[in-house]
Amino acid sequence: MSRAIVTMQSETPLRLADFIRANIDSIVQEWVRFAETRTPASETMSHLALKNHIVELLDFIADDLESEQTEKERFAKSCGLEKRDDEFARTAAEVHALLRIKDGFRIDEVVSEFRALRASILNQWTNTRTGRPDEREDMIRFNEAIDQAIAESVAEYTMTANRSRDLFLGVLGHDLRNPIAAALMAARRIASLNVTDGKQKAMARQIALTMERATSILDDLLELTRTTFGSEIPLHRKQMNLAELGGQIVDEMRSLFDVRQIEISTLGETVGAWDRARMGQVLSNLIGNALQHSPADSSVTVKIVGEADQVFISVHNEGEPIPLDEQRTIFKPLSRGADCETRDTGAAHLGLGLFITHKIITAHGGTISVQSASGKGTRFIALVPKC
Repeated sequence: MSRAIVTMQSETPLRLADFIRANIDSIVQEWVRFAETRTPASETMSHLALKNHIVELLDFIADDLESEQTEKERFAKSCGLEKRDDEFARTAAEVHALLRIKDGFRIDEVVSEFRALRASILNQWTNTRTGRPDEREDMIRFNEAIDQAIAESVAEYTMTANRSRDLFLGVLGHDLRNPIAAALMAARRIASLNVTDGKQKAMARQIALTMERATSILDDLLELTRTTFGSEIPLHRKQMNLAELGGQIVDEMRSLFDVRQIEISTLGETVGAWDRARMGQVLSNLIGNALQHSPADSSVTVKIVGEADQVFISVHNEGEPIPLDEQRTIFKPLSRGADCETRDTGAAHLGLGLFITHKIITAHGGTISVQSASGKGTRFIALVPKC
């Protein structure tokens, strides 16, 4: 049997705070009915779990409606600057977010619960009100309380998700990097031994090359996870010569792709404050991308030109042009080469190199673009400020 909505007490219309307290059971039932629609997360949850902390949340809203509030306090609340009685204690909205993230709810589903709660309470209350002069103030204060609960819940959800992200990155970096490093060290040791069996040495070098590639893939995955969750790529800037670094990277790539021709030309003053390791990653990614997407008998051309306050980097390759629709999304993760296979290992290309490159360039305050047309090949151009 459904509960009747309580609207009057001694023939006096109820204020919104009193209405919430008098009809808390029906409000909770509406909350549970809506939460049950948030599948698949709600499918394995009991009614008790679905209505967790809703009573405490409603008590907070009712108390907030009844408390005195100055214009200064209202402004501070709207800016998220309201002082809390206990800065170490979690509010009901924060606890609700914690439980929902553990139950598999997405952040948009958590926000939708508060949206539904707002609509349900206002709908029930406005259907029974009789024109009290304080109704407008009640509605303003109620919306402020709901907004505050949403802000607290979203902040706690995001903080918890970030902590989980950091834990994942730590486990991934430690538990995978150590065995890869051990295998790489062993392969390099075997390759350096004075053995007469050329096949054995070749196999050791191939293992080392594969482990280096695995390390590179792991680094890219870590960067993807970090940047996907909103963290910027950390930089350690030092004075360096970009042309000198370019020559070193080209030499490394020539040793890895000894059957390919890679040309480099430099001009002007190319000294600036950059993260050496990151800029090496940029050059390696761009050259590797050019090698992968060009004919085996063609050459890749690298240019590094120092200008007044920036350095111009260009990597060009021959071959089929990049379709226009792909050019628009080429710096997004998994956008290019996801179905391709690298020529040297046959391993699936993850399509993260250009995404990581774009992130590194923009972190340095620079820009990167692509030009690709039939008969002209493909050219990636990066402009990086010197400081």
